[in-house]
Amino acid sequence: MKKLLVLAVISTCAVAGWRGLRGDGAVRGDDDDDLVLDRIWIDHMPVHDRDQVSAFVAITDEPIGVFQTASSWRGHFEMFRYEAHGDELRILYPQDERREHVRAKARPCSESGFDYCLELDGASRGARRYYSREGWELGGASRPDQIRARIDAALHAD
Repeated sequence: MKKLLVLAVISTCAVAGWRGLRGDGAVRGDDDDDLVLDRIWIDHMPVHDRDQVSAFVAITDEPIGVFQTASSWRGHFEMFRYEAHGDELRILYPQDERREHVRAKARPCSESGFDYCLELDGASRGARRYYSREGWELGGASRPDQIRARIDAALHAD
């Protein structure tokens, strides 16, 4: 099951290596808002290889992110640029030039074996509710190999 999650998140995190989407002005918010950024978020742990998991990542180093839904066999993603303003993400989807204002509320929680909960309000992509764990921080990783190493370490810490 952990291998499935790694496969689902690897392409999500490869977004950090793509330098062509440089944006301006990522602003860090207060402590709970900081939970949203530079962290791997998923909607649930996969139960089998065909179970599609939605993932969300927003990286401050480049202010870019991705919504992804994938199983071991199929996947779809959409990358975006963003600006963070407190609990609001102002998102631009470069493919179709659509814009959204998304409210992101992250908090510590103890649900389904996760340590953090995230609710996104106003996003037309992805899930409305995501979860993360302690150790799923990207911690300044900006290259895909660094991010994959952090994900692998986090998922095998149990």
